[in-house]
Amino acid sequence: MDYRKLLGKVESAVLPYFGGGTVDAPSRRLRLTAPVEPGWWRFEVKGRQATAREPASAQGLDALPRVRGHLWGTRLVREGAVAEPLALMPEEEPPRLSPVTARRWHDGTLLFEGVEFEGEAEEAARRALEEDRPLGEARGVGASLRAAFGFTVLESASRGTGIPFAPVETRARVLDVAEGGREEAERCLRRLADERGRFLRQQAEQEARWDAEAREAAQALTARERAAVEARWEAAARATARTLETWERQGVTSGGRRRAEAEVGAWAERALDKAGARLISHRRLGEGLLEVVYAFMGERFVTVVESATLRVRDAGVCLAGADARVTLESLPSVLKEAIDTGELVITRHA
Repeated sequence: MDYRKLLGKVESAVLPYFGGGTVDAPSRRLRLTAPVEPGWWRFEVKGRQATAREPASAQGLDALPRVRGHLWGTRLVREGAVAEPLALMPEEEPPRLSPVTARRWHDGTLLFEGVEFEGEAEEAARRALEEDRPLGEARGVGASLRAAFGFTVLESASRGTGIPFAPVETRARVLDVAEGGREEAERCLRRLADERGRFLRQQAEQEARWDAEAREAAQALTARERAAVEARWEAAARATARTLETWERQGVTSGGRRRAEAEVGAWAERALDKAGARLISHRRLGEGLLEVVYAFMGERFVTVVESATLRVRDAGVCLAGADARVTLESLPSVLKEAIDTGELVITRHA
């Protein structure tokens, strides 16, 4: 068999594109040769690369699992107070708190399908929002509608207080918010802000202790040991200077550096892909650090890692000072545990 012919085989596939540098086929993730507008496209697939050729109509949705819930913004809120983003929303925005259905694509993304028939409960919930009163123990209001109502009240309170939140941070309290209204929403947000503040203070105290320990250790060094440490720092600085000199001499200026950064981005993307997360963007911060924005379990996270190792410097969530013990690849499993136990607190927002 001539494997070169097999690798060069070109196929056609109609797939939904949600943005970013990849598109998901039923059995594999493909890299886009050039980005296009989100939507359904007919792709030309060659190996692991896909090229969008023309817009297309949706195909194969009937075979996908259907998910029901209520609309909050561009999210579907289902039982368990899980609020998942909806992809490829229609141009005409459905009324808030509408009962909606979606289909789950092969990568887990929810594709908007349509609006279902409403009952009296949806209209009663909308009136409660308009009159700024809680649902209380109103009858006939199901769990997903009650949770969507609670998230809507939290969103309004967030604008008023200036305290940001993510649905996964407030999932455990959102039904209390639906029952208690704006007052309970503000209490929930302030509790969240207090938890973030406490974590940041602990983080600052820990860094201060580490600095103090480092100074004590430096003072305890003998003259010979200090000279050895300084020599290592100087050698590292000379190595960096030689690398930059070589780049300039070989004509590898900004373009070459961008290629190196692209390789780091691809490495980060592979690490996240293994963990079930999707890279959204990344940017160099200097001092060997990389800021990575990614989606996981329906939320966006911002994490700072070391470019050379992908070791986490700032997870962007409360990890009780254990950031350096995890890598970009292992962090999503930690996030999942925090989400499942209702203990997630986000400190860096996208």
